[in-house]
Amino acid sequence: MKLIFPQGEHAPYDLAEGVVRIGSAVDCDLRIEGTGVAAHHCEIETREGSATVRAVDPAAATVFNGRQITEPTELAPGDLLLFGRVGCRIGSAAPQPAPETGAADEKDGHTVLRMAMPKYLLRGVSGATFGKTFALTGSMIMGRQPDCDIAIASDEVSRRHARLTVRTDGVAVDDLGSAIGTFVNDKRVQSAVLRSGDELRLDTVRFQLTTPGSAVSAAKPAAVGAPVEAPRPDRGRFALWIAIGVVAAAIVAVGVLHYLGVL
Repeated sequence: MKLIFPQGEHAPYDLAEGVVRIGSAVDCDLRIEGTGVAAHHCEIETREGSATVRAVDPAAATVFNGRQITEPTELAPGDLLLFGRVGCRIGSAAPQPAPETGAADEKDGHTVLRMAMPKYLLRGVSGATFGKTFALTGSMIMGRQPDCDIAIASDEVSRRHARLTVRTDGVAVDDLGSAIGTFVNDKRVQSAVLRSGDELRLDTVRFQLTTPGSAVSAAKPAAVGAPVEAPRPDRGRFALWIAIGVVAAAIVAVGVLHYLGVL
């Protein structure tokens, strides 16, 4: 089998026996530089003609036929893979027939790849999913059960907590009768629509909705009970107080020396 990149990010790559490391780092076997491609993104292992893809970086989305993978997944000719926003098609080792002259773009796989590319990503910013990224496609269930599309290993999360559905205007979120509730921008909701930059919270587990290639503004929250650092005074005022302190110390020193008869 081989990887075919219709958008030209890389020449066709034959999957030989063994493990192929894919990412943007110089030590990768298949080096790809593109939006959303991690330094060490994923691996493809080929044994006796069968190929399996494994995600390496949980913070980078590896999408197989429109679904983000979380465990080793077997590949077959015709499957689609996305590394961030770089898409490729799994081709067989045998030569492929040339496309008909004047064929539409849909016949070369370009349109299919664009349709499979996730429009939204859900990035964990606290709790058990901190630093992990989930590609959102179609309708997905979030919850504590391992068979959920987005499985969250946290006792605070219900077994089947909420449903996410990708729409043209954002991502619809529906609470599935969870015990603790579903919150959007710290407001408890039964149903709501998430848009890029919005925060989704399931008790203490927080996510931020973003789009591929965009920066995430949310930072890791401070620990509960941690002291809050007071704002530092303006540098000019700080320097003024230092000068006043120096002058005052000098005046006191002169007075002491005068009292002792030195001056």
